Amino acid sequence: MWIAENWKNYEVIDTSSGEKLERWGKYILVRPDPQVIWNTPKTHSGWKKKNAHYHRSSKGGGEWEFFNLPEEWSIQYKDLTFHLKPFSFKHTGLFPEQAVNWDWFSELIQNAGRPIKVLNLFAYTGGATVSATKAGASVTHVDASKGMVNWAKENAASSGLSDAPIRWLVDDCVKFVEREIRRGNHYDAVIMDPPSYGRGPGGEVWKMEESIFPFLTRVSEILSDRPLFVLLNSYTTGLQPAVLSYMLNTVFTNRFGGRVEADEIGLPVTKSSLVLPCGASGRWICGR
Repeated sequence: MWIAENWKNYEVIDTSSGEKLERWGKYILVRPDPQVIWNTPKTHSGWKKKNAHYHRSSKGGGEWEFFNLPEEWSIQYKDLTFHLKPFSFKHTGLFPEQAVNWDWFSELIQNAGRPIKVLNLFAYTGGATVSATKAGASVTHVDASKGMVNWAKENAASSGLSDAPIRWLVDDCVKFVEREIRRGNHYDAVIMDPPSYGRGPGGEVWKMEESIFPFLTRVSEILSDRPLFVLLNSYTTGLQPAVLSYMLNTVFTNRFGGRVEADEIGLPVTKSSLVLPCGASGRWICGR
């Protein structure tokens, strides 16, 4: 498992009964987690002294209960700064487990010895965008939500990247890739964090299990002659690391050579010293 263990401003303190107790900077949050199927005593004081608690509804969805939490605050990861705020469906605007991938591709970019153009698809609030830019890449950031793109711009500004070479686009990722193929534009690296299910600005339907493989095939057509890497993240049940590995090998290794790594990603749990699984990632690294 790839573990995001370099955080100082974030930690999973404890887990029990379908929930995780987290520290985001100086604030304590309780949020549901479907992986937490064990029931252990909630002895840590944070369970009672939390700043916010997201309660899941038996009918789907849920709602936040606030005790003493600002509308917005920030945390740092190394030399990056991220704005956080509680919003729909338990999220805060950041997936801290992805830091293990940020560290991985930042090293590749820094050691490439040449300018690297990165395409970040389904780019959300820009954790990968600011990480890749800070490492020296120029990044095209694409997300279908204008609100998420604006949030990502705030994160870039807070991380000292207001004037960095980032192209911000509110667009459907599938349609954008198709247009880039027709335009003849190419990228040295692609990062993808596709949702399990979603709709584009024009009502386009995305279902991960049906859409991802043909999409990867199209993505392979916008890689440069000297590609560096492709990163594919999955939070979809059933798309295990072996499935990601098979797809990446089929699409990219067969065409360009190189190698694929795939594994679960996770966060260390302070109280138990165990690791909470948080999805899976597949990494293709070109051998050229």
